[in-house]
Amino acid sequence: MTHTGGCHCGRIAFDVEGDIEQVIECNCSICTKRGSLLWFVPREQLHLKTPESDLATYTFNKRNILHHFCTHCGCAPFAYGADKTGAKKAAVNVRCLDTVDPAALRVVPFDGRSL
Repeated sequence: MTHTGGCHCGRIAFDVEGDIEQVIECNCSICTKRGSLLWFVPREQLHLKTPESDLATYTFNKRNILHHFCTHCGCAPFAYGADKTGAKKAAVNVRCLDTVDPAALRVVPFDGRSL
């Protein structure tokens, strides 16, 4: 299945392929404040439809995750990082997907605050 998503104003738009089986609700400082519900997919399954130059990037702590956001509306639809094996991943905020109802998804808590 292909999902379409982006930021609030539309300057960041993307498609992401895959079936959403569960989402992660992380309690780290940034995920909590943003209200993110994260779906992790291999990086190659996320396809930007807008120029990469429209992305702003924020990093913190160990600076391993590239949190991308729109400088115009402030929305943060996804981040890039890698898993423990080094495989490149995209962490998609399902709240930024156009046709996904977050209330219908299985939410798994993750204690990112303790990392």
